[in-house]
Amino acid sequence: MDEVKTVKKVLTIIGITILCIVILIVILLVYLSTKPAITKDYIKKIETGGDIEAKYLGDGAYEVSYYEEAAMQVFEKYEIYYPKELETGDKAYPVIVVCNGTGWKASKSKPIYEHYASWGFIVIATEETHSWNAFGAEMCVVHLQRLNDNQMINDRENIFYQKIDFDNVGIIGHSQGGVGVINAITNTEHKNTYKTAIALSPTNQELAETLEWPYNAARINIPIMLISGEGGGDDWVVTGEGLTTIYDDIPADKVMSRRKNTDHGKTQYSEDGYVMAWFMWQLQGDEEAAKAFIGDNPEIMNNKWYQDQRIDYPE
Repeated sequence: MDEVKTVKKVLTIIGITILCIVILIVILLVYLSTKPAITKDYIKKIETGGDIEAKYLGDGAYEVSYYEEAAMQVFEKYEIYYPKELETGDKAYPVIVVCNGTGWKASKSKPIYEHYASWGFIVIATEETHSWNAFGAEMCVVHLQRLNDNQMINDRENIFYQKIDFDNVGIIGHSQGGVGVINAITNTEHKNTYKTAIALSPTNQELAETLEWPYNAARINIPIMLISGEGGGDDWVVTGEGLTTIYDDIPADKVMSRRKNTDHGKTQYSEDGYVMAWFMWQLQGDEEAAKAFIGDNPEIMNNKWYQDQRIDYPE
C-alpha cells in the first residue's frame, strides 16, 4: 500500500512539474506577442554570410501597395501586400500566405510583408493570434479565390481579378504559425493549393501535443524549408534535436538549418535572405536563388551564420 502511495505521489509531482513548465512556456509566448512591432529598418540589423543571402535580404524591384478587407471571423481582416503595378497590368502574381505566431498579429510585421511583396509576390495575412490549425490560412486561400474570380467586389472594381497565380502559392509561419504551416499543407481542404512551404521555429512535437496543437510532418508532400535559431540557450520552442525530429519525419524534398546567435523571437525575420531566395526559386523559378540550396556548393551550407544544415533535395 505504501508503495502505491509513493508511486501516486511521484506521478502527481511529475504531473505538476509538467503543468508548471507548460504554463511558463505559454506565459513566455504571450510575452513575446506583446513586444513592439517589427521596425522598417530590421533588414539593416541582419548580418549575412553569402552573396545570395545578401541579395535577397535587400528589397526587390517592385513598388508595394496595400489592401485590406474586413472579415466576419475572429482574425478581423485580410491584409494584402502586392506589387503596385498589379493595379494597371494583366499579369498574374505568385502568392505567399502567412500563419502568425502565438498572439502575434500580422499588422505588427508590416515591414516583412512589404519586403516579400517587393520581390513580386502577393502576400496575404490576417490578425489571427492562434494559427496552429491553419483556419486563417485556409480562409486566406478562399478569399484569394473570391478575389481572383470576381470582377466586382463590394460594388467596386476588383484590382485582383484574374491576377492571382494559383499555380505558385507558398506558405510561411513562425512558432505556432510553423505548426499552422504544416497543418495547412497536410490537413486542410485546400492543402493541394500549396506548392512549397517554410516553417520558422515550428513548435516541437512534444510541446505541440501538450498544448493540443497536433500535426503530422510525415504527411508533407511538397518542398519545405525548416529554419530555427540557436541563441545561447537554444531556440527553446524547437531545439536542434526537436527540429531534426521534424525534419526526419518529412518524406518530401527538404532543407534545414539553424541560425546562430538568434533567439526564438528573432527567427521570424533574421533568415529573410534565405526565405526570399527559397520563394523566388520555388515560386518564380529564379535559378540564382536556387544556388543557395542546390548545386555543387549550396551557399547555405557554407554560411558562417548557420549551423546544422541539411539538404535532401534531388536535382
